[in-house]
Amino acid sequence: MNNGDKRRNRKRERSSRRYKVRYDRLVAVVLVLVVLAVVLTSCVHACSDKDKDKNSAKKNQTTNSSTTGQQDSSIIDDLTTSDETSSLLTGTGDGTKPSESLYQTEIFKSDAVYSGDLVLVNAEHEYKFPEDDIELINLYDNIADEPFHVSDLSQKLDKPVLDQLKALMRSFYEAENSKEIYVIGTYRKFGDQEDVYYSGNSQFQPGHSDYHTGRSLDLCIVPDDGSSSGYFSPRGIYGYIDEHAAEYGFILRFPEGKESFTGERARTYTYRYVGVPHAMYIKQNNLCLEEYIDVLKEHNNENPIEVSTGKKLYQIYYVPANKTGDTEVPVPSNKTYDVSGNNVDGFIVTVSMN
Repeated sequence: MNNGDKRRNRKRERSSRRYKVRYDRLVAVVLVLVVLAVVLTSCVHACSDKDKDKNSAKKNQTTNSSTTGQQDSSIIDDLTTSDETSSLLTGTGDGTKPSESLYQTEIFKSDAVYSGDLVLVNAEHEYKFPEDDIELINLYDNIADEPFHVSDLSQKLDKPVLDQLKALMRSFYEAENSKEIYVIGTYRKFGDQEDVYYSGNSQFQPGHSDYHTGRSLDLCIVPDDGSSSGYFSPRGIYGYIDEHAAEYGFILRFPEGKESFTGERARTYTYRYVGVPHAMYIKQNNLCLEEYIDVLKEHNNENPIEVSTGKKLYQIYYVPANKTGDTEVPVPSNKTYDVSGNNVDGFIVTVSMN
């Protein structure tokens, strides 16, 4: 082979290698493009699926929210319109639905049944004169600026009772501009009742008079014009007192037509303090105190009496006392309440729902 042939062969070999290299590069580029296409396609599908999931979640959330809203509204409406709202266990004045965990137990000694604003004292049930039941206040020393009077220096009442009596008499004065009311009968000690009993002025034996409680009082009218005075009767302007007494916690202790329950002749002038919600219920249902104590026994904490007084709502229920030993009384842990003995056989719980 001559030199010319050698040069031509080397030239063809270089050309062949150059074309070979370019083909390999082309194959590599194609492979890269294919890989990129696959990756991009996967990303697109992934993003599309994610958007679908998001949209589905949003739809589900919207549907759930709408359904939940409808269920909540239905529950609230049910609570608002249901009779169950009268029960402390199944519903409260604020529209919530508490569980029994909202109750706690308070222990009361056996003699606690003889204390409180709702003690019943009559011929069958004797007042025990328990310590710390009442805080006696002398009226004469504490009504100097009040629009009513007291018959003598010895008249006394339980302090909360006197406070409410003052409020009632102020309201009467503002309405009728009258200062003609006198308080003539209040707290009686055991010996005081002995005197009136054996003198024939009371049919209640000592220990069985409602005046022992410091929560009963007699009223008298002494007109400013000097006309004849006498026991209070709700006539004319004095009807205001009888009409509004319950708003301050007072009831007529011996109402007409209830002699068979009270054991005493009817009186228009003897009032007894029991507390506002109880007085309102008694007045609205034409009861005497004896009847009310019996009615309460039909209502426990699952079925309380409900009383509305203006903007305040109360629930009231009865708990029987153990015949021996202490009594566990269920009371609400999230509401204000008061517990009174009934001087008979149990406790009365009064719950302020506001």
